[in-house]
Amino acid sequence: MGEFDPDEDTTSWRPVARTRTYELVIDRVEEQILAGALKVGDRLPAERDLAKMLGVSRAAVREAFRALEAQGVLRMGVGTGPDSGTTVAALPSPALTRLLRLHVALANFPTSDVVRARIMLERESARRAAQLARPDDLQRLAELLDEMDDPDCDRQRFNDLDTEFHVRIAEAGGNRLVADMTIAIRESMRRPLLAAFDQLGDEWFEIAEGLRADHRRIYQALLDGDADAAESRTEAHIRSFYRHGWADDL
Repeated sequence: MGEFDPDEDTTSWRPVARTRTYELVIDRVEEQILAGALKVGDRLPAERDLAKMLGVSRAAVREAFRALEAQGVLRMGVGTGPDSGTTVAALPSPALTRLLRLHVALANFPTSDVVRARIMLERESARRAAQLARPDDLQRLAELLDEMDDPDCDRQRFNDLDTEFHVRIAEAGGNRLVADMTIAIRESMRRPLLAAFDQLGDEWFEIAEGLRADHRRIYQALLDGDADAAESRTEAHIRSFYRHGWADDL
């Protein structure tokens, strides 16, 4: 883990203007990360030192640190020892997923645009999962299928299991960025999907059977290591559901 040395040259930490100061502090931290001067696990200067280097108040630095911590960029530890101080976060994926999920939900994109983006991502995830899925990945997918087959599985539970099924495939594909984007889009649609399930009325039961059959076909392709089938079956599965009146132009 990199340690801050106050005797090192600090000219790369340029003072910032005093307008919207904490946001400009964030800009300076981002510059250091993008330039490669700060990497995962590196410790940032203490608030007092960084405030002096940037020509701002400690309060501005503290506010910037807190904002970056909320984004998953930094981790702020208290006390003394190796976990103390402010470091560049080692696990930004959950924060990235949360941020993407919220922006997708807030942007009010047309359903067909979201579904097309989902198809592009999930085709890639399914293809890679067919090649890379481990036995424990396949075991969990099989368990999810069995839970969805349970006669007592209501629509909300089915929706949760359905979401996890697609998320697990994305994670099994091994591309962390694709997985995070897939998870964000799929989870941003969790509530709209549940509302769609409810709108179906009794028609839901027939459609649910079709979804279960689709899931089984996708799973079989993964089990067989058939990347082409996994990719095409995943796309067909997503398109067929949304053609029930939510995205007729797919």
